[in-house]
Amino acid sequence: MGIWYATREDVMRAVDSKETARNAGQIDRGLEAASRNIEALCHRIFYPQIATKSFDWPNSQHAAPWRLWLDANELISVSAVSSGGTIISTADVLLEPNEYGPPYNRLELNLGSSAAFGGGATHQRDITITGLYGYRDDESQLGVTAEALDASETGLDVDGTTAAAVGVGSLLRIDDERMTVTGRTMLDTGQNLGADLDAKASTVTAPVASAIGFAVGEIILIDAERMLIVDIAGTNLIVRRGWDGSVLAAHTTGADIYAPRTLTVHRGACGTTAAAHNLAADVHRWDPPGPVQSLTIAEVLNGLGLEQASYSVVLRAGETGSERTRDMRGLQGLRTQVYDAYGRKARLRGV
Repeated sequence: MGIWYATREDVMRAVDSKETARNAGQIDRGLEAASRNIEALCHRIFYPQIATKSFDWPNSQHAAPWRLWLDANELISVSAVSSGGTIISTADVLLEPNEYGPPYNRLELNLGSSAAFGGGATHQRDITITGLYGYRDDESQLGVTAEALDASETGLDVDGTTAAAVGVGSLLRIDDERMTVTGRTMLDTGQNLGADLDAKASTVTAPVASAIGFAVGEIILIDAERMLIVDIAGTNLIVRRGWDGSVLAAHTTGADIYAPRTLTVHRGACGTTAAAHNLAADVHRWDPPGPVQSLTIAEVLNGLGLEQASYSVVLRAGETGSERTRDMRGLQGLRTQVYDAYGRKARLRGV
């Protein structure tokens, strides 16, 4: 699985889809396809990735010998530069356009310094750049880890705030390591139901000993019924009953309360290295541009509709006759909006 620009839960909320393995598999396929299609549409990678890449010395192209166009290899930041095996101080490197980057589409040497490209046996792959490549590294700080983590564990326990804000497909950062969420399982919150609940949708108050650690938007599990926390008042969780297709049921005082706070993660993602992390380490989530996320969800929903209809259903009458066609104007408009705002356009050179 690559890096997705929306989560499984984003799509499920958009269509009020129930949590089933069949739906999850369809949505995951759609997210992978939509994310890669958006990259092809915009000619750029949005997520941040640490990498070392080699480039030809630009003077061989009869261009300014102090300027290197990065084209699709856009940079967010740079940590090391060398040319012909000689290290160039990052203090002598200028990332442009500085007025509104990142992303930066070219790297220039400070003409007031003695730094220079060249010096290798040939111009081929003379320049090596290590840095954070991608569009932007926009993050939200969520919560903290609920356990210490070694360098090989793939089950990450987090607090309720984090659990409510992530989904399958989220790209997280803890310290210097990035990891992708590939699944979620229930974890005992250590809290118990403080009063009996009947099997009525109108009974929406679930008292607990302490609401600390719970978060609005978090899903809880009592017996076999899932509930969505929509508000917290004192030590009462205000919930929506029978969530995710679960069945309304009666629950007795003292029932254990679970929440999907164990994240299954792929370690060392985006060029980072898996490492140990302390208890209560800050958890950050990378956030794609809003319109890109919206287009990802729309593309998945469109694909699901076509798949369910064997790619043959029509939704509206044609404007020029009796033939019925699928109306794609809304989706096409969103694609155009995203390309206009985020598409990497061709770089024109004077001859």
